[in-house]
Amino acid sequence: MIGFYATAVLIGLVLLLLMYAIRILREYERAVVFLLGRYQAVKGPGLIIIIPFIQTMERVDLRVVVLDVPEQDVISQDNVSVRVNAVVYFRVMDPKASVINVEHFNDAVSQLAQTTLRSVLGKHELDEMLSQRDRLNSDIQEILDEHTDAWGVKVTNVEIKHVDIDESMVRAIAQQAEAERARRAKIIHAEGESQAAAKLTEAAKELSKNSNAMTLRYLQTLKDIAGENNSTIVFPLPVDMMGNMLEKLMSGGGSGGGKPSAPTKSGGSRSSSSTASKSTKT
Repeated sequence: MIGFYATAVLIGLVLLLLMYAIRILREYERAVVFLLGRYQAVKGPGLIIIIPFIQTMERVDLRVVVLDVPEQDVISQDNVSVRVNAVVYFRVMDPKASVINVEHFNDAVSQLAQTTLRSVLGKHELDEMLSQRDRLNSDIQEILDEHTDAWGVKVTNVEIKHVDIDESMVRAIAQQAEAERARRAKIIHAEGESQAAAKLTEAAKELSKNSNAMTLRYLQTLKDIAGENNSTIVFPLPVDMMGNMLEKLMSGGGSGGGKPSAPTKSGGSRSSSSTASKSTKT
């Protein structure tokens, strides 16, 4: 009976040792194995054997980790207070370095991302934070990747998610944008006027080469005006044309013979008529 219990205990101990010794690692996992406290090898994936009480192991996940960086208070270069948060994507490339060179690499990357986010954004103005996010993301990624290389960690991407601004700054930015749109509208209007003036000058030069072209242009304008329901039509004539017409009329009057008599004053006619009336009464 005693031998039976001893055998059962021995079998149980063997099963426990086997359960401790046999480890199964998934495809995305690696085991950093230490022999009596010294680094031995990186094993996995699949079935591995760990000698109890002599070997120990640390599991390392090789998948991409998505790290949400908490909101950070940042003062931009133009003294604007904003709250910024971001997301960092990284993965372990060297399991040995991630275990030996740093303690809890996830927390280390998180703290480094927060400090880097504040330092990088503090060197830029608010307009750059809002309009040049791609460049800022690239700068933050390069700094993080440089510092985490010794930890066996590769930062694959950094994205700034939100840039929260106070209501007062939102109103100021809206006014600035409205003023910028008004400025662009005035510039475009002025450029249009300049181009129109240049084209009108070219058209005037072409019309001045032939007097009939000017007449045809005025007739076309009269036709366009007559097509509308207007009660009054103002048809302008150029001074040169009216001068030519007056010259023709004056030359036509001279050919008929005799110069036009000078007009008499109204006062003289009235005095002669009054004298005639007095003589009639006498």
